Amino acid sequence: MATFSKTQSDYSSSSPKTSNFEPSHNQSMAHNWYSDESGVYSSRHPRITLPSDPFYDVVSCVFSHKHNGKTALIDAETGVSISYTELQPLVKSMASGLHHLGVSKGDVVLILLPNSIYYPIVFLGVLYLGAVVTPMNPLSSFSEIKKQTLGSHVSFAFTLHDRANELNSLGIPSIRVPENAKFDSNQVRFAPFYKLISGDYDFVRLSTVSQDDTAAILYSSGTTGASKGVVLSHRNLICGVELFIRFEASQYSYPSDENVYLAVVPMFHIYGLTLFAMGILSLGTTIVVVRKFNPNEMVDFIDRYGVTHLPGVPPLVTALTKMGSGGRMKSLKQVSCGAAPLSTKIIEEFLQCFPRVDFIQGYGMSESTAVGTRGFNTLDVHNYTSAGLLAPNMEAKVVDWVTGSYLPPGKTGELWLRGPAIMKEYLNNVEATSLTIDKDGWLHTGDIVYFDKDGYLHIVDRVKEIIKYKGFQIAPADLEDVLASHPAILDAAVTGDEKAGEVPVAFVVMRPGAEVSESGIIDFVAKQVAPYKKVRRVMFTNAIPRSAAGKILRRQLKEKLYSRL
Repeated sequence: MATFSKTQSDYSSSSPKTSNFEPSHNQSMAHNWYSDESGVYSSRHPRITLPSDPFYDVVSCVFSHKHNGKTALIDAETGVSISYTELQPLVKSMASGLHHLGVSKGDVVLILLPNSIYYPIVFLGVLYLGAVVTPMNPLSSFSEIKKQTLGSHVSFAFTLHDRANELNSLGIPSIRVPENAKFDSNQVRFAPFYKLISGDYDFVRLSTVSQDDTAAILYSSGTTGASKGVVLSHRNLICGVELFIRFEASQYSYPSDENVYLAVVPMFHIYGLTLFAMGILSLGTTIVVVRKFNPNEMVDFIDRYGVTHLPGVPPLVTALTKMGSGGRMKSLKQVSCGAAPLSTKIIEEFLQCFPRVDFIQGYGMSESTAVGTRGFNTLDVHNYTSAGLLAPNMEAKVVDWVTGSYLPPGKTGELWLRGPAIMKEYLNNVEATSLTIDKDGWLHTGDIVYFDKDGYLHIVDRVKEIIKYKGFQIAPADLEDVLASHPAILDAAVTGDEKAGEVPVAFVVMRPGAEVSESGIIDFVAKQVAPYKKVRRVMFTNAIPRSAAGKILRRQLKEKLYSRL
């Protein structure tokens, strides 16, 4: 599961801060947001009318909104920029070029890239053509790339120069995208890319694209188990733009085209993708794109470009807090946090360091197109540690995971979500889809939550299996598959050591007579997975605790882990 925003605590801020933002008058809220009879929580926000035209795609959605924005995208390192005047022609040129290269509606295109000012152009160009994007972490191992490209039937790719040969070995033609925004268009290796963005600006697509057509396949570990392809339609992505990004912007009185966002969150993640490749671009807001996170550079970029908004993840917020404001970053209006839990202590320290910066959190998943809940503070009400209020047009239930009964505010249970942002399905996996989305359309998130008396969501636990390491999602089942392939290992299980920042720890049962060291196992896994997925510790044991049904009892693993510390 690729959640983008979660919190851990249910505390209220004890010291209201002075805020430099003002809520607009658009956030009038309904009062009947919970039904005792049905157990359904409704959004406290008014419903939003979504586009009704069945042949309305997300690219048209992004460019249909009028604004006064001037600069769309800036490369933080070089200052190279793309204006809003240039943006749509570049997207159409990309679509035209891909069409001439043989990419057609329904074809799946891999984007294996770090953040770049070109990422949104590639993404929107593919979607405008009616093709499908599957994004992937550029640090992924060759075996991971092979698995995802085969599973989603990738026929074309965009990647960095040093990964192109790997894709070619899989029979996937690729375009090399320059890592440096200030690239030489005469370089042979980048000539095809340059041709794509300098072609037919007046391209007219030959086939229609409907809201129900598949737009993206994001691989997520879901609520349990191994990675699965989350299939999102154009309708889903439109909901991400309208119910998350544009609705949030409507709550604030300052003009969106005066805001400057720093794009540190990766665009291959549903959080960054919805923000920086779609939603923010519909507002006329400037996006300063950071290729790789570095705390010192981030502070420089905030000051250099007058950044007002910083969506981030816990390590980023922690880094900001440790550095302190030091009289810098005075342009910041808001910091939002997602992708993994943030401790109450860090939140309190952040508020002390940045008393005039609005701080919010939220909750969402790849399976809900990043739409779920989102924080909103006013001058009178501050709820920094909650995951916020339910998004417009979305419904929720809190269900007792033992009895199945629906629970009222204040009671803890599993969160179910329903609404137009919920994914179509898991790719080629009917069983996983039916286990996650029931016949009434409720997405069973596997997350343990409660709503407080004011309708704010609080996350009190996480899906047991999923490891969250520095904002990345790690499915233990994926690592267990790798470990099981080692000739000396009989059985294995993986859990997260939360006391060490939730690093993956492997429990291993050796085959009789076999020998292998801890470092040998760590190296074996490291060669087959992305760096953030590496096993950091190995514990040798006589048996893996399992239930009668064969399910790994990870709680017992954690108890064993902590008993040895």
